[in-house]
Amino acid sequence: MIKAVLFDLDNTLIDFMKMKKHSCRAAIDAMIGAGLNVEHDKAIKVLFELYDKYGLEERTIFQKFLKKITGKVDYKILANGIVAYRRVRTGFMEAYPNVDYVLLKLKSRGIKIGIVTDAPKLKAWVRLASIKLSNYFNVVVTFEDTKQHKPSKLPFKAALKKLKLKASECLMVGDWPERDIKGAKAIGMKTCFARYGNPKIKKTDADYEISNIKMLLEIVK
Repeated sequence: MIKAVLFDLDNTLIDFMKMKKHSCRAAIDAMIGAGLNVEHDKAIKVLFELYDKYGLEERTIFQKFLKKITGKVDYKILANGIVAYRRVRTGFMEAYPNVDYVLLKLKSRGIKIGIVTDAPKLKAWVRLASIKLSNYFNVVVTFEDTKQHKPSKLPFKAALKKLKLKASECLMVGDWPERDIKGAKAIGMKTCFARYGNPKIKKTDADYEISNIKMLLEIVK
């Protein structure tokens, strides 16, 4: 019997890539407006190649981007990019459709809900506050709690310890098979792949797969 559902955060509860793409386009436009000599489409390509290399949470990504494009960091251009990115990011921070409905339904059934994310603690809570979901969760495990990224067993074990449940009583929902599914399976959790957050993935080893978060309500009946 499933007594708790654990979620990844980005691209599982939050439409993170939608926010990231809109924010980056705004940042590039602002940097070009401030004097950066580069074509917009080329800049976007280079920026996301750097994200692929350093990770979507890289704090100095625009500095790395400017060094890649021009060989140096122009702080006037950097500042304009950062301000535009932050302004647009707030406006496009959205939960996927039906997330709040599903969370309320799970809680009404007495099922505990939590988050296991690789995001830094403050960023995770800011995102939850931005989409008005910060009061829903029994446990939120972030990178600082274990200093380990998924698929390490430690973040999942930390969530179980706080929930006071066995692995077999929990379902992990995530969009990244190599981290969310692999890590949860390694300690005996049931797993569910959120295909709506990562539609390009062809094959996963998850126990379940959902194309809409409302499908979870059938799984945990």
